[in-house]
Amino acid sequence: MAFENGSKKELEKVGLKISKSFPLTRTTLASMESLSLPVVQEIVLSADMQSSLEVSTDFREKIGTLQRQLMNVRFSGSAMKLTGEIEEEIVNVSIDDVVLQLKNGKDEEFAVALLRLKEFMRSERLDGGLIDEEATLSILFNRLGSCKADNRLTIIRLLRSIALGNDEKKEKMVEIEFLSAVVKSLTRDSEERKEAVGLLLDLSDIQAVRRRIGRIQGCIVMLVAILNGDDPDASHDAAKLLDILSSNTQNALHMAEAGYFRPLVQYLKEGSDMNKILMAKALSRLELTDHSKLSLGEAGAIEPLANMFSTGSGIAGTLLQLLFSVTSVLMTLREPASAILARIAQSESILVNDDVAQQMLSLLNFSSPIIQGHLLEALNNIASHPGASKVRSKMKEKGALQLLLPFLKENTTKVRSKVLQLLYSLSKDLTDELTEHLNETHLFNIVNIISTSTLESERAAAVGILSNLPNSNKKVTDIPKRANLLPILISIMYSSTGSDSSTTNNFLNESIASVIIRFTIFSDKKLQLLSAEQGVILLLVKLLSSGSPITKSRAAISLVQLSQNSLSLRKSRKSRWPCVPPSVVILIDLAQKSDSRLKSTVAKVLAELELLQSQSSYF
Repeated sequence: MAFENGSKKELEKVGLKISKSFPLTRTTLASMESLSLPVVQEIVLSADMQSSLEVSTDFREKIGTLQRQLMNVRFSGSAMKLTGEIEEEIVNVSIDDVVLQLKNGKDEEFAVALLRLKEFMRSERLDGGLIDEEATLSILFNRLGSCKADNRLTIIRLLRSIALGNDEKKEKMVEIEFLSAVVKSLTRDSEERKEAVGLLLDLSDIQAVRRRIGRIQGCIVMLVAILNGDDPDASHDAAKLLDILSSNTQNALHMAEAGYFRPLVQYLKEGSDMNKILMAKALSRLELTDHSKLSLGEAGAIEPLANMFSTGSGIAGTLLQLLFSVTSVLMTLREPASAILARIAQSESILVNDDVAQQMLSLLNFSSPIIQGHLLEALNNIASHPGASKVRSKMKEKGALQLLLPFLKENTTKVRSKVLQLLYSLSKDLTDELTEHLNETHLFNIVNIISTSTLESERAAAVGILSNLPNSNKKVTDIPKRANLLPILISIMYSSTGSDSSTTNNFLNESIASVIIRFTIFSDKKLQLLSAEQGVILLLVKLLSSGSPITKSRAAISLVQLSQNSLSLRKSRKSRWPCVPPSVVILIDLAQKSDSRLKSTVAKVLAELELLQSQSSYF
């Protein structure tokens, strides 16, 4: 036909190669003739206007439009069949046409292009160098996130076929954007999930894939969900993939956060000391449900954790190494290392390492408040052990008291509280040394803490320190007296007695009763008079009826000291000796019913008050 020949000539003018990708067969020309004449004329005229062999952008677009219309030709009539020529044309569609449809085709066109790509793969024409494989893979991965479900499933299966047994092709699929598109399919319907897990498992042979998958948000969470799902094939593949990914400790931690504890427990059992610390840190920060705790127990976490904390001396060196580390990666482990050290210090096995306490002390001034708190807790745990007398002496020799006392001015309550607890532990057998290092500022700081702290444990430790200092030391008495410590203690006692029977409250009351002994010492009548004027006698009598055995005993000692100067106190115009009924009844009941040690002390009080004979009917 003249139209056919003319069209070919016009196309040849602009250097367009006539190939199988754009065949001008009889059927094609019929399709062209079905187009409006102006469109064809415009194409031909555009070709005539070219001054060189290059095709203009506008011309390419028109040719593309024409080609798409030719490829998508439709025939009317349900009985019409494809002719042999049309079938031959479809078979002879080039890979370039398919790639174009993969990139730009709508849902139906895209589906057809996927089938054609599958045919090319089946006929092994992909390996003939006729296709830009990387470009095609990029198109497939990009379309994976935007096309319909059926097409997504086809894409993933095609990708699995391409990757099957071919590491070279797998290497072309390692880009994080590609992997992220596959991970997104883990959230789709069951069949797509299964294929997506399978593809990720296929690609996990490549190191870059293993390294990157765990970093993709939601990947490990979804894999754990699929592992626990109903599809046995998908669950099996998810288990294998999780096992592969667990070789990275960070992935194992993410799995634990998602409720899959097996890799974490494996690290606790067989990992290096560093990895054990890392896993223990993770467990300490997880908010575990009852089900999670049960899963941990079933996975075997209890035994390695128990061994770790009961015989912690083995990893103490590693923990200290982490605490001294200045490497940026390891510094992130300093906080959990200090927390674990505080925990294992509860075991006396820590005393095997003679210099652990000294090393921790040297770290105090170079650590953050959180780490300081853990270190101080560890030091207090060590110093509190019955067999730690040598450690306490060594701490004193290494300047522990000079190092700790400045922390009394610390604004961070947790740090200050733990310093006070450690000083209290050290004050039990280092009373003279502590008294020597305590200056006026330190004592005022302690009184201020007792007066203002809202933490009962902190107040108890502060009062406990004062209670351990020698009563004979006037400095330790005069400075707290000037700081009005006695009325503060009396107020605390009235607000706490009878309201709380906790261990901390009992310890606080016992320590206050011990400090009051200092203010009622019989050799200082003025101090006794001051104490009586502050109302200490009524408080002591109250403690005899409501305090713990230790509190009662110490209250009785103070009453004995006061009773030795009872005549002088009676002559004071400001003071009233309050040991009158019902107080006398309380004393007599204690003399009858209390243990032998307290009974003896109360009897001395009654004797000093010259009441024993007149009340002899009670005995």
